[in-house]
Amino acid sequence: MSTINYASKEIFFKIVYYGCGLSGKTTNLQYIHRNTASGNKGNLVSLATETDRTLFFDFLPIDAIKIGGFATKFQLYTVPGQVHYNATRKLVLRGVDGIVFVADSQWEKMRENVESFRNLEENLAEYDYSLGDIPYVLQFNKRDLENKGPVDYLDYTLNRRPVRVATFEAVAIGGTAVFDTLNRIAKLVLHKLTQEMKTKAS
Repeated sequence: MSTINYASKEIFFKIVYYGCGLSGKTTNLQYIHRNTASGNKGNLVSLATETDRTLFFDFLPIDAIKIGGFATKFQLYTVPGQVHYNATRKLVLRGVDGIVFVADSQWEKMRENVESFRNLEENLAEYDYSLGDIPYVLQFNKRDLENKGPVDYLDYTLNRRPVRVATFEAVAIGGTAVFDTLNRIAKLVLHKLTQEMKTKAS
């Protein structure tokens, strides 16, 4: 899934922030962009409408470490939160290397979180992908709000696979756990690539 440019000796990884409408996907990328050195980021592109904050995608390449002499770069995307943009959601997932599922911690958003997570699995299946093969983490956002649900409940509804994934309690608008989330998914994606390279070499 990662894209390798042998001429420029670069490897590009695609990380997609997924979740229901207004859960904080775009807020994550905006915070990352504001707090990343200018030499390590590209332009943040956002296409908004009246009904959803991100119609198509946010794009942010970030320079990272080198693997086998190749520079690694991460391209960060969000998907539109509303279901009627599902064709765009599916398109953005094509070639994904890692996923950050951003859940809205508010009680009234619990059903939407579950529906969005199920939609993620369905859209991945369209490409013959599964969460068993793609690195992903869960971010429980808006933990500063009074009407937030307990972390245990969010974990119970969204983290019930045989191998539980990393979770982060976040306040994306203030930057809490935003880079922790990004660092973890980046490490998982890089680890998967190095393991695949070792397997091919042997």
